[in-house]
Amino acid sequence: MIAGREDHQSENTPSVKEDTPYVDAGPVHTEIVKQAQIEGAGKGKALLILLAIALIFAVVYGLRVRSTAERKLERATEESAVMTVRVIHPSVGSASQDLVLPGNVQAFTETPIYSRTNGYLKKWYFDIGSHVRRGQLLAEIETPEVDQQLQQSRAELERIQANMELAGVTSSRWQSLLAKHAVSQQEADQARSNYIAAQAAVDASKANVRRLEQLQSYERIVAPFDGIITARNTDIGDLIQAGSGSNNPRELFHLAAIGKLRVYVAVPEVYADSIRDGDNAYVTQDSSPALKVPGKIVRNANAIDHATRTLNVEVDIDNSKNILRPGAYVFVHFGLPAEVDTVTVPSNTLLFRSEGLRVGVVRNDRVELVPVAIGHDYGNTLEIVSGLTPSDKIILDPSDSLTSGMEVRSDDAAKGKP
Repeated sequence: MIAGREDHQSENTPSVKEDTPYVDAGPVHTEIVKQAQIEGAGKGKALLILLAIALIFAVVYGLRVRSTAERKLERATEESAVMTVRVIHPSVGSASQDLVLPGNVQAFTETPIYSRTNGYLKKWYFDIGSHVRRGQLLAEIETPEVDQQLQQSRAELERIQANMELAGVTSSRWQSLLAKHAVSQQEADQARSNYIAAQAAVDASKANVRRLEQLQSYERIVAPFDGIITARNTDIGDLIQAGSGSNNPRELFHLAAIGKLRVYVAVPEVYADSIRDGDNAYVTQDSSPALKVPGKIVRNANAIDHATRTLNVEVDIDNSKNILRPGAYVFVHFGLPAEVDTVTVPSNTLLFRSEGLRVGVVRNDRVELVPVAIGHDYGNTLEIVSGLTPSDKIILDPSDSLTSGMEVRSDDAAKGKP
């Protein structure tokens, strides 16, 4: 039975070679497993420590980031609480101002021409726009009454002269007879007196003749000076009445000398002291804005008009090229001198307070509201005569809430400008 069992086992169990040693693996495997378990437990503990360290680092980093952010927020809040203002320095002196005022152009010499005698207009020779020379005949007037009066006066002069000659001869004869004691002294003196009276009558008659001759000469209307005819108010056949004998004399012609023109300007009292005789000026008009006609201040009234509070100033211009016309409405440009003891600031720096005009000045990062006095208003800029210096930092576009002592941060508006 045992042999059989062995045979059966030999058939079913693989045969083991005789040269292979036999090893019992049970105790060794157990040790390896235990060692692996110990090593696994150590690695897990190290991993937990690393995770704990990473967590602590993350928490510390988060707290640090949060603290930094809070500090940044605090600084930003503090910075935003301080107002930032734009500042600029005043300009030294004041700019030379171009004072522009309206003016009226007048001819240097102009006059209406009237008749000095009565009659009818016989003929006229020049119409409006005509250039005439002094002494040129403008028109002729027929005066038959004056002509007849002159003839009568001349005849009367001849009669009076004849009486004077007779009185002179009589006086000489009586003087001769008086020397011979043929007549009395009274008769000789009477003859002498008649002769003197006759001489006076002749002189009076001659004066009357000259008067009528002068009236007759007024039949010829002549130009009193070189100029241009600007108006003609008569025509052939019109009844002409002497200007001196009528309450409403009729102007026959109007003559103007336009080679040189006068421009009268009413200068406001505030600029009166800046206008000086001899200074240059120039004239422009809306019809030709680019054209500048040079002129010169020749005189002023030296008195302020009580009604308008202005100074009447005359500017003469050369109009030999007929650029301007009398009666034109023009603009006169005066160059006012710059003030050296003042400063100029933009107009958007003023603060209007109940106590007066103020300008915000930044000093040591604090605001000071400085009272100022304005000299001239140039529109976009102002001339300040007191209160500011060129080194001051003045605030542009100041807020109405600006008060003295307020802390501000200044930003120089002049930086970056070309």
